[in-house]
Amino acid sequence: MIEIKHHGAVNGVTGSCHELVLDNKTSVLIDCGMFQGAESSGSESDTLQLDFPIDTVKGLFVTHCHIDHVGCIPALIAAGFNGPIIASKATAQLLPLVLEDALKIGVTRDEELINQFLRLIESRLQPVEYKQWQAVDSIEGLTFRYQPAGHILGSAYIEFKYDNEIIVFSGDLGAPYAPLLPAPKSPWRADRLVIESTYGDKRHENRHNRRQHLEAIVRHCLQDAGTVLIPAFSIGRTQELLYELEDIIHRDKGTAWENIDVIVDSPLAAKFTEHYRDLNALWDAEAKARKSKGRHPLAFDQLITIDSHKDHVKLVNYLKHSGKPAIVIAASGMCAGGRIVNYLKALLGDKRTDVVFVGYQAQGTPGWDIQRYGPKGGYVYLDDERIDIKAGVYTLSGYSAHADQKDLVNFVKRMRHKPKEIRIVHGDKEAKQVLKTKLGEVCPTAKVIIP
Repeated sequence: MIEIKHHGAVNGVTGSCHELVLDNKTSVLIDCGMFQGAESSGSESDTLQLDFPIDTVKGLFVTHCHIDHVGCIPALIAAGFNGPIIASKATAQLLPLVLEDALKIGVTRDEELINQFLRLIESRLQPVEYKQWQAVDSIEGLTFRYQPAGHILGSAYIEFKYDNEIIVFSGDLGAPYAPLLPAPKSPWRADRLVIESTYGDKRHENRHNRRQHLEAIVRHCLQDAGTVLIPAFSIGRTQELLYELEDIIHRDKGTAWENIDVIVDSPLAAKFTEHYRDLNALWDAEAKARKSKGRHPLAFDQLITIDSHKDHVKLVNYLKHSGKPAIVIAASGMCAGGRIVNYLKALLGDKRTDVVFVGYQAQGTPGWDIQRYGPKGGYVYLDDERIDIKAGVYTLSGYSAHADQKDLVNFVKRMRHKPKEIRIVHGDKEAKQVLKTKLGEVCPTAKVIIP
C-alpha cells in the first residue's frame, strides 16, 4: 500500500512538504517549503534543519516556486539529498532566482557560496513539459504528469501513476478567472487526492467587481494626494496587478490615470516580470490578444521599477514628504520583511495613505495585524517599533491567486473517476473543516481526511 506522509502545511498554509512512500526503500517529496508567520515558530520550521529522515527520498517534485513550497530546498540539499529536482520548464527557470533571494535574506550574503549552491541546484533540475506522462530514471515503476494549475507562471498539479493507482497532488490551484494564466482543468481520474484548502471556507468576488474596487481605491488616492501601498509576492500577484492596472489606464485615457506612477519596488519582482514577458506563450487567450494589438500589459509607460536600495530609500522619503499620488507594489506579500516594511513605517501613520491587501495574510504576520486592526484604528509592530495605523486598509479577496471554495469543489466534482480518498492540507482549521463537508457532499463514498 502506497503511503502519504505530510511534513508541512498540516496546521496552516505554509511549509508545504509531502512524501509519497512507494516502499520501505523508495519515496519522493512533493515540495519542500518554508514555514512563515506564526507557523514559523518551533524546531520543525528551522530553515537549516529538516525534522524527518530523507534516507529513502529519491526525488523532489516541485509544484511551483513560492517560498512556502521551495524555501527549504537548501536544507534538503544540506541534509544529503542528491536526487533530481523535477519541475515544469517555467518553474525550473524561476526557481534559482527564488532560492538566491531566500539565501541572501535568511542564510548568507557570501556570493561565492550562493553561486556554488545555485550551480548545484541547476545541475539537479530536470525541466519537464506539461501534459506528458514521464518516468523517473532512478525510480522503477513510477510515472508522472504535470498539468497547469493556473496559480503562478509554471505552477502545476501533479499526477502520479504507480501500481495501477493514480495519486494527485494539487499544489496550489489558481482561480479560474485570474489574469494572465489559463484556468486549471481537472484530471480525468484520481484514486487519491491531496488538495489545498487556503480558501476552503470562502468565495472570492468576481473579477469585474474586484477591478472596480481596485479602481475606486486608486481614485480615492488621486483625490487625497496619497500613496496606495500594495504588499504583494514578487511572483504571480505583482504581475497580475500590473496587468489589471494597465487595463484601467488604457480604458481611462485622457484622465489623471495617465499621469499616475505605478512603482514596482523589488529587484526580484522586476526579474520575474521580465520572465513573465518572455514566457508569454503560457499566457491565456485574453492576454495574448492584448499583446497582439500592440499593448504591453507588463511594460506600460507609467510603470517604474526601483532596483537599488539607495533609490528605494530616496523614494520612501520622497513619497512621505511630497504627498504625490502613486501606486507602490512591493514585497513581501505578508509584510513580514522586504521593502514594503519601510513604506509601511513611513506611511501607515498618514491618513492619505491606503493599504490594499490582495492575498492571504497568515496569522502572526504584520500583514495579518494590519488587516485585522487597521480598520479599527489600531497599531502594528514593525521592526519592534509600534506604528499607529491611520491609513485606510482594504482587502480585495478576488485578487488571490488561490482557488476559492467553489473552485476547489469543482476541481473534484469535474473528475470523471472521483477519488476514494481525499486529504485536505494547506489551510487553516476552519477552512479545512468547511471544505471537508463540501467535498463529502460531492464524493459521498470517499474517505475525506484532515491529516
